[in-house]
Amino acid sequence: MNAVAEKGELASLECRRGGVRSRIARWAPIPLRVVVGYGFMAHGYAKIVHHPSHFAAILHALGVPAPELTGWLTILIELVGGLAVLAGVLVPLVSVPMAAVLLVAMVTVHLPYGFSSVKLQTITAGRPQFGPPGYEVDLLYLACLATLVLAGSGPLAIDNIFAKTRSRSGDQVQLSSGASPKPASSFRLR
Repeated sequence: MNAVAEKGELASLECRRGGVRSRIARWAPIPLRVVVGYGFMAHGYAKIVHHPSHFAAILHALGVPAPELTGWLTILIELVGGLAVLAGVLVPLVSVPMAAVLLVAMVTVHLPYGFSSVKLQTITAGRPQFGPPGYEVDLLYLACLATLVLAGSGPLAIDNIFAKTRSRSGDQVQLSSGASPKPASSFRLR
């Protein structure tokens, strides 16, 4: 076998591997959406269960202005934003207030405790006791949100369903306006 044929076979193999990788890679946003969406919703739900006035008291002690209003806005952002990320709807839009909540939490609560979110202090009765968390998890959430905004929400996102519906209705408008139909090969499904 000559060198040219070997290079061709290697290139073909790389192409096939890249095709499989890209088909799998498109699913990468799903675990990010699940973890971020569920995480935000869990935090919002915990604030509801422990009563919003308790969270407002914590905000007041931290010196956050309008603690009752800020508390309810935070809960709303966590619940609605978390659900939106989980469903893959309006992720770039809801990521802005979600990032703001994370940044405020990072600066007002977690920053003084350093980077690490796991601070083993002691073991009592065979169980570990941890100190206050640092800002590590806030940064991970911010990185996940940035990834979803920049790379997209991936398959099974409600935004994709809306986009397909809009593109189909746009194609119908073009056809009804007298434009020539597109060949079947040019239609793409995401």
